[in-house]
Amino acid sequence: MATIVVSPLGKIAELAVRHRCREMVSLIAPKQDFHRPAVIDAGRHLILGVNDITFAGTGDLVAPGEEHVDAIIGFACGWQQGSPLLVHCLMGVSRSPAAALIAALAVAPEQDEGALAERLRRASPQATPNARLIEIGDHLLHRNGRLVAAVRTIGRGADYRGDSPFTFSILPEGPVK
Repeated sequence: MATIVVSPLGKIAELAVRHRCREMVSLIAPKQDFHRPAVIDAGRHLILGVNDITFAGTGDLVAPGEEHVDAIIGFACGWQQGSPLLVHCLMGVSRSPAAALIAALAVAPEQDEGALAERLRRASPQATPNARLIEIGDHLLHRNGRLVAAVRTIGRGADYRGDSPFTFSILPEGPVK
């Protein structure tokens, strides 16, 4: 069963080893320094320098754009799925849950957006997917507003209480713990 591990930056090495991940998507601020876990294949690591904002024109900050979401979709479509895909951002609450939803729909486009968003919410009470990434993903994946509506339906997550990585199945079999 194909799964996605969503993590804050501080737990990527531990989770990559524990879940035997070999591929990773990093959504981090430009110039953010971090080390790729050794178990992640360097050729299967997508690094996107993007800030956790929802609008452009904020000085030196980089808003998510179509090029970032297109890269997530392309990377997900090349994911081997024999091991979980690790997706992370700084806190594992906004950019990475959004990227995980986009990746899941890229790999399994026949699934219902509402059911996918509900699986995300069950797996993570505090996930609040970045609205800009979701809007762009909805457009590029031709979801006709359904992904945006599904994420609005689950609403803002609970207040952040520290590192809370989670894992969920890209298909409706339910969350994997």
